[in-house]
Amino acid sequence: MKTFNLPDLGEGLPDAEIVEWLVKEGDTVKLDQPIVSMETAKAVVEVPSPYTGRIAKLHGADGDVINTGAPLVDFEIDGEASEASDDHRKEESEPDTDSDSDIEDHTAATEPAPDDAGQTGEEREDAGTVVGSVSTKTEILHQQHSSVGGVKVTPAVRALARKLKVKLTDVEPTGPDGVVTSGDVRKVAETGPTRAASDQAEATASSAVQSTAAPAPGSSSNEPPSGEWQALRGTRRTMARAMSESHTRVVPTTIMDDADIHAWRSGEDITARLLRSLWVAAQAEPGLNAWFDDEQNVRMVHKEMHVGMAVDTEDGLFVASLRNVHSADRQGLRNEINRLRDNVKNRSIPPEDLKGYTIMLSNFGVFAGRYATPIINPPCVAIVAAGVLRHEVVPVMGGMQAHRMMPLSLTFDHRVCTGGEAARFLKAMMGDLALPD
Repeated sequence: MKTFNLPDLGEGLPDAEIVEWLVKEGDTVKLDQPIVSMETAKAVVEVPSPYTGRIAKLHGADGDVINTGAPLVDFEIDGEASEASDDHRKEESEPDTDSDSDIEDHTAATEPAPDDAGQTGEEREDAGTVVGSVSTKTEILHQQHSSVGGVKVTPAVRALARKLKVKLTDVEPTGPDGVVTSGDVRKVAETGPTRAASDQAEATASSAVQSTAAPAPGSSSNEPPSGEWQALRGTRRTMARAMSESHTRVVPTTIMDDADIHAWRSGEDITARLLRSLWVAAQAEPGLNAWFDDEQNVRMVHKEMHVGMAVDTEDGLFVASLRNVHSADRQGLRNEINRLRDNVKNRSIPPEDLKGYTIMLSNFGVFAGRYATPIINPPCVAIVAAGVLRHEVVPVMGGMQAHRMMPLSLTFDHRVCTGGEAARFLKAMMGDLALPD
């Protein structure tokens, strides 16, 4: 009997939701045969079987959320199949020395981690990967931790506790070997310092969700609610988590202005022009096309531009990464925009198209609204939002004219970018957008 634990699907999230099982208990499967569809960070991916054998047990049903590293499937396999599977996984698990990480963790130290049998340096039985290659040996990276008031904690979590004004002595650790995790700190920040308070808050929330007689806000207790509580699933659950993280980690400031696009020819591609103007602005003020690591207090100013484009769907908000905006021509940009949009609608967008962007763009003006205060997804430090186009009377030599205007809103992380840098960035965008072509 071998247990396959849910691997990291390549996006650094702590869990994934079961969309659909492709097998059932008792089925015989082959190595690399898809066994389940999982939804993580706005993408649906199929998880392949790491073994050839028989499905003994499925851990979870459709719609259940499984933590990364938690049991997913139990297999019954014979010795021959086990050896073949292990050999295959050893080949697949060779580390890719050419791959680059977006932001390195400078506090990490390599330590041999014993498995359940007390062995080190051997391969895990639950090894598996969906996106890319990962090392499957039990030699893993751990952050060095120190003891603060008898509490084991890493430097990053200590910094988070200071930011959220949480006393580490009030936190109940849930990490390996009694180490406090960032989730433990956030839980105390949200629900209070005591276990009893936390349990009471969870019980109250659970009761509110399950009860159909709970009073609606602002109504008397005798009035039934007009709707039903719904658990956030899939994309909306990820969106809620990302927005909460942004609220905690970013110090946002927004400036707004209007770009005069009176000189544009008829039928101009608005999104393509916006993308071009972002790159022009980044040449004037490179500091907004950047990432900021608030734990290490370092920033990376990018020499290339990959734009995270917000895409609105019925399931929630997606941010798709439009690559190489700095070098693409207008038609190439349009083709790539159409590809990302279609993949999002079909829920077939690969995980690599949902990350790696260096700046963000939201064109909410296709619906309604003039200005906004858009949200930045860390580690980015800036996002530009374009509102609905309008005509406005402007003074010109010899009289007045009605010009077509595009409202722009630029939100930037004020810890990293100054107001002057943001204003010059926006001015450069407006200057490029004012050109006829």
